[in-house]
Amino acid sequence: MPGTAASIAEAVRSGIRTARQVVEQYLEVAERLNSELNAFVEIDRAGALERADSVDAGLREGSPAGTLCGVPIALKDLIDHAGRVSTAGSAFYRHRATASATVVRRLEAAGAIIIGRTGLHEFAFGFSSENPWFGPVRNPWDRDLSPGGSSGGSAAAMAAGMSAGAIGTDTGGSVRVPAALCGVVGLKVTHGAVPLTGVFPVAGSLDTVGPITGTVGDARLLYDAMKGFDPADPRSARAPDSPDRAPRLENLRVGVPAGWLSAAPTSAAMHRSFDRFCDRLRNVGAHVERVEAPGLVPDPTYMAVVAGEVAAVHREWLNDPDKPYGPDLEVRLGAAMEVTIDQYTEAMGRRAALQQAAREAFRHHDLLLTPAVGHSRKTIGNDIMPIDGEAHFYRDVLNGYSSLVNLTGCPAIALPTTDPGAPPPSVQFLAPWWGENVLLGIGEALERAGLIRTGLADPSSG
Repeated sequence: MPGTAASIAEAVRSGIRTARQVVEQYLEVAERLNSELNAFVEIDRAGALERADSVDAGLREGSPAGTLCGVPIALKDLIDHAGRVSTAGSAFYRHRATASATVVRRLEAAGAIIIGRTGLHEFAFGFSSENPWFGPVRNPWDRDLSPGGSSGGSAAAMAAGMSAGAIGTDTGGSVRVPAALCGVVGLKVTHGAVPLTGVFPVAGSLDTVGPITGTVGDARLLYDAMKGFDPADPRSARAPDSPDRAPRLENLRVGVPAGWLSAAPTSAAMHRSFDRFCDRLRNVGAHVERVEAPGLVPDPTYMAVVAGEVAAVHREWLNDPDKPYGPDLEVRLGAAMEVTIDQYTEAMGRRAALQQAAREAFRHHDLLLTPAVGHSRKTIGNDIMPIDGEAHFYRDVLNGYSSLVNLTGCPAIALPTTDPGAPPPSVQFLAPWWGENVLLGIGEALERAGLIRTGLADPSSG
């Protein structure tokens, strides 16, 4: 302990351990470490143990054992769980769910056990998880560092062994950025692949739900449990009948978009680590080449897309004195309210051109590859990240490689490499739409080849 979700489910299915034994051990770790890390806003001991006993009783009675049988899961605190209160990391939003989100129902149907609700950036609109109402979530690798956001609590819980899997949301990188900063795996799915029913929105045309795990195989287990069409979600989409399969590493064609790497603020150390990873990828047989990929570059005008959609969510609350926002969000939402329909329409046009550029890039390559973040150490309380003597605003550094992906709608995965670091450097693979099986298959192959790190942070060392 901790173990992988796959090994836990197998142990519970086979009777080597009970779900209660597993959950009690994870609850002990979560309760012991939470005062230091602030990963959970609520640890649901009674509910988790009741659910574990139900799983054990079902197994004794001969009920089919699910793929996540007895696996403790941490849930981001903007996803509905029946009978629990969602705060979305805010001062005033309190929603007691009468029904669970579709993803929660599917996880529980597979045997998973929700052990608590994790902290996040206020209303999931940011990348630090330094929450003015609940306090900052802290990184298990170093308590002075941010775990990233907005799903910072989910990533910190996973990295510290407080849960065996975690669920986050990703609108501009909010699964992949904290996964990268906490040295774990984060999967951003194709828009529409996992239902959003019962999930508080940030920007609906960009929002996704995805797993944060210790291994790629565990990410597959959680994704497989959550995916699939949901008629209750108007943004839900049906996957193709024949999803792509991962090619062998020696047949893999990987494009590295040079313009993107030049435009995103990135430390020299991260560039060197990324180049070493590309060399290792070539050494196992993959064809890795730098490509121009015109159009795949960060552009501040894209922010009008997310700003326009965020404004629609918060417009009724922003000027209500009984509904306070933290200083960071008050400024950002105020700016979002100023976005005009012309700016939003122009940004959507540029977004269409970006999607076209991505389609063109995938005509020639199976996957695209970038760093996951420009730098992985963001100090809590300091919004400036110094990179090689130059000051950068932290959001520019943390989302320089992630936000474009949401605008395309395609899937991506953040993977920790075997290079030294605390946390280790992380890379991001992008696949064509509905290419989750390609990403997961290649990730598993890279784990077997020793290019991707497995294992968690040592929470006693921070």
